[in-house]
Amino acid sequence: MRISQAKVILCLVLMGLGNAASAQPVATLPPALAIEAESASYSDIADLVVISPLIIDVTVRKAAKVAPEQAIGVPVSLQRMLIEADVMALIRGEGGIADRVRFVLDVPKDAKGKAPKLKKQRLFLFGSPVAGRTGEIRLSRPNALANFSPTNDALVRRITQEAVLRDAPQRIIGVASAFHSPGTVLGEGETQIFLKTEKDQPVSLTVLSRPNEQKQWAVSTAEVIDSSATAPERSTLLWYRLACGLPRSLPTDRIETTGDQNAARAQADYKFVIDALGPCGRKR
Repeated sequence: MRISQAKVILCLVLMGLGNAASAQPVATLPPALAIEAESASYSDIADLVVISPLIIDVTVRKAAKVAPEQAIGVPVSLQRMLIEADVMALIRGEGGIADRVRFVLDVPKDAKGKAPKLKKQRLFLFGSPVAGRTGEIRLSRPNALANFSPTNDALVRRITQEAVLRDAPQRIIGVASAFHSPGTVLGEGETQIFLKTEKDQPVSLTVLSRPNEQKQWAVSTAEVIDSSATAPERSTLLWYRLACGLPRSLPTDRIETTGDQNAARAQADYKFVIDALGPCGRKR
């Protein structure tokens, strides 16, 4: 049997969360191999969601050691395993997925040289199908896994829902230009910063300063700067793209403002945005 779905598939049914919450606790993979079950970083999960055309919730059925002669190049501290797992839910994918999948995983050995027990562990798998091999999955990264928990279930689904939108925020690859325009009174001014994205999606930052008022900033994702734009909420895909993608300081060769004072204001306003976004929050 196959789990068939239409085109981009989002298993975002909230009623499934209740069933997950009642599940008995099980062992989880170490953080080096899989994102932790609780208190996961939004950015760590987003890193995997945005690069993975296939995201599935699985339970390990079998884990067989791969012979050393078939695992050339694998460090002696790792054991290559061939994992067979039952699909619990398809969260993202095209054309459906087999009800059982296989993938290769290199797991760290313990002090006695033994690999951890993986059978019955429930995981989120981030990867892509292997062309011409039904049910075989290639992980997006060697550690493109997350331990299952109701918290991670909700987070993976929420980020996936954002990531598959037609106008989903794209990866930021740099700053295109920046300039500061002083106002008519002392302390007034506006800084605009235009960003470069992976697929030429328009993104710009605006910082407004007025005397005796708190500085305000906003991000616009339209060709024409939206006057109603606001700063992004934390732990959203737009926040993630900015917090994890912007350079920590404004490149001086991108500042088009004339005069040292205006250039300094542009730098200060850019830092204000970086500070407001806060740290990216990656844990690995």
